[in-house]
Amino acid sequence: MTRRASLLIRPTSGSAEYHRLSPEEAGWEHLHFGARRLRDGESWDHSIGENEMLLVLLGGRCHLRSDRGEWLDVGRRPEVFGGMPHALYLPRKSGLRVEATSESLDLAYAWCATDRDHPARLITPEQVSIEIRGGGNATRQINSILPPGSDCHRLVSVEVYTPSGNWSSYPPHKHDEHRVDEGGNLIEADLEEIYFYKIDRPEGYAYQRIYTGDGRYDELMLARNDDLILSPEGYHPVVSAHGYTSYYLNFLAGSAQSLASTYDPQFAWVCGTWTEKDPRLPIVSLEMES
Repeated sequence: MTRRASLLIRPTSGSAEYHRLSPEEAGWEHLHFGARRLRDGESWDHSIGENEMLLVLLGGRCHLRSDRGEWLDVGRRPEVFGGMPHALYLPRKSGLRVEATSESLDLAYAWCATDRDHPARLITPEQVSIEIRGGGNATRQINSILPPGSDCHRLVSVEVYTPSGNWSSYPPHKHDEHRVDEGGNLIEADLEEIYFYKIDRPEGYAYQRIYTGDGRYDELMLARNDDLILSPEGYHPVVSAHGYTSYYLNFLAGSAQSLASTYDPQFAWVCGTWTEKDPRLPIVSLEMES
């Protein structure tokens, strides 16, 4: 693994595709990532080759057409704080055309190489499970878009909402070794991970620390709207600035289609202090769209 000069990537201004990341640029093996905006009537064509791909609608509506199927008038939420997600999974050797049917369309997508075939499918808000994880001011909402056990090869994806002043990805955890116990059960996977941020007000921000136990990594980064943070290894906690709700979309890929991870032993004790959930959650739900 080649270490990047910075794990924080700012969006490109003046371009429809405001993020584009290859494994070579990231310094890892599997994950590609992109994010793009389209206006009403604009379209985007993409061929994924020998990769599997997940496309997540961040906001807006569109038609999705592929040699694997056609899904029309997809999307309900205007932006990520306005409802639950739609997403499209496509197997290798697929082509895709996205046509915007709303004033604006915001998309994020990730893909990675595969030698396996899985069925294309549209993932609707009703199929996305919500988990309220943690406790106290470490409570957050997890929306599982492509969770472990999904009918795919490597990709995993969740979106996470962290209320004002709360901590997320906490206690700090890591997934940078593939380890099994004596019974052969997976206890940690070796995963590359992308954090793609949205903040509910333009001046808002979050902080993310990425560090390893041996000190090779120890970076503290300020994440604003549309920023990308790469987590190639190590522990990676997040905190939202007071007064602002942060959102991040996670894409992961690696040694298993899993989220198996290990807490930093210095901080694992805090789980035992949680006696209640933050009542501000969930931030988004199916009910808010009705």
